[in-house]
Amino acid sequence: MAANIYEAVKQALQDVVAPQIESLRGEIGHLRGEVRGEIAELRSELRGNHAAMSAEIRRLDDKLTWALDLRERIVALETKLAAAPARP
Repeated sequence: MAANIYEAVKQALQDVVAPQIESLRGEIGHLRGEVRGEIAELRSELRGNHAAMSAEIRRLDDKLTWALDLRERIVALETKLAAAPARP
């Protein structure tokens, strides 16, 4: 009799629980795919942002280099003017 009850419970679990587990496995697989897609999209966006930031840093570096060069030229001209004899 215990074997019959065991088999009945086992069969009931297989009939009710097993399909639910399979359904959950499918949903989990679908969610994994979505998460992977989101991660790939995020990586792509980060690469784009990185490229834009790198370009901006290069642009600012060029401007800073230009400004420092200009400052050095102005200092050199001021030095020459200060050292030049005054004209009457």
